[in-house]
Amino acid sequence: MALPHPAAAGLAGLDPAEVIRTAITSRNLAGASDIAAVLDARIRPRINPLVPQPHGLWTRRVPDLPDPYRRTYLAQIAAMMDDRTRRLGQHTAQTTPAWATQALGPVPANPAARQDWERKAAPIAAYREMYGYDHPGDPIGPEPSHQAPDQRAAWHQAYVALGPASQPDIRAMPDGRLWLVRDSYAAQTAWAPRHVGKELRLSRLGAFDAALGAIRADAEADAARKTGDHDRAARHEHLAASYRALRYHYQQHEQALAQAMTDRQAWEHATAGSRQLAIAADAELRRRHPNRKIEPLRSAEPAPASGHDRQYQGLIPHQRRGESTRSRDLNGQRQAFRAAMNEHSELAPSEDVTRSGPDTASPGLRPPWRDAILQPPASQINPSAEILQLAAEHDIEPEAGG
Repeated sequence: MALPHPAAAGLAGLDPAEVIRTAITSRNLAGASDIAAVLDARIRPRINPLVPQPHGLWTRRVPDLPDPYRRTYLAQIAAMMDDRTRRLGQHTAQTTPAWATQALGPVPANPAARQDWERKAAPIAAYREMYGYDHPGDPIGPEPSHQAPDQRAAWHQAYVALGPASQPDIRAMPDGRLWLVRDSYAAQTAWAPRHVGKELRLSRLGAFDAALGAIRADAEADAARKTGDHDRAARHEHLAASYRALRYHYQQHEQALAQAMTDRQAWEHATAGSRQLAIAADAELRRRHPNRKIEPLRSAEPAPASGHDRQYQGLIPHQRRGESTRSRDLNGQRQAFRAAMNEHSELAPSEDVTRSGPDTASPGLRPPWRDAILQPPASQINPSAEILQLAAEHDIEPEAGG
């Protein structure tokens, strides 16, 4: 069983050897049938809440190897990686892709401001290139899993570049301030709209199955009429009408649930920065006090619907009772969320508004990205001087081996 935690520990600023040593010596391993699983269970609660620290330049991460030739080789590779990252920032400023202008705003005309814009765009573009993220409008996508610590560290490096320049440095905050920022997580999650994704899926399935039932009942009615069984045809016609009414009912409920999910997405975008800051404060407190027992961050979101409410309601019309009550609850939830959203906008304007204009405050509220039918050829980033020199030497020197 491979443990990714030591790598994640190093990226979070801890000593991987100390983390493993503490996990081994914290309690006796006698009687453990799977030592790797036991160590995994001991390391995971300590490592998972931590946020990777910004790793900076590649040249600063070259290990101190005893072999000078290997160290020189790694230093050259790291220098080329840093140069590639820098040139990616310049290339982004020249091509101005949609994800860059939506995240960082238009490229400034002032040379100093343009250089700062390129510096922010560089780690984002490097993350997109290294991990193949090619969404045209979303800069970096969702946070990677803990099972990919290197990618997660690069994602956080890019995420820091997305943040406003006025955002305080978590590592420089005193403990009291960190606890206040950490406690804001509960306040931000308290006004979250209820996640109704499962109910939305079941409503869509119900509408689909009801439509199939109506088609089947109509076919049965037609077959009965052809055989002269008018009583049976009337029963199936009545059943088909009931199925169509049920389908309409499911579709109406689906619209209400879809609006609730839209509110949920708006909340996620409006509170993404503050929630991420609270998570970073929690990680910094755990890093400063490794031996202190800190309760995990807990969301204050409304409790999910009961299992009975989430169950698929079937296709019989008389089972629709209670749906109007749920629709009224959804409408009330939507009105409460809108009031909370307005209050949040007045008290804490979106970070994106100050940086990129009102159109980027809530990316989830923008219409879906649509590519133009005719696309210009993709611009190519200019190769580095070292690559051009190597290519020239390769063209000049004759190929070995005939």
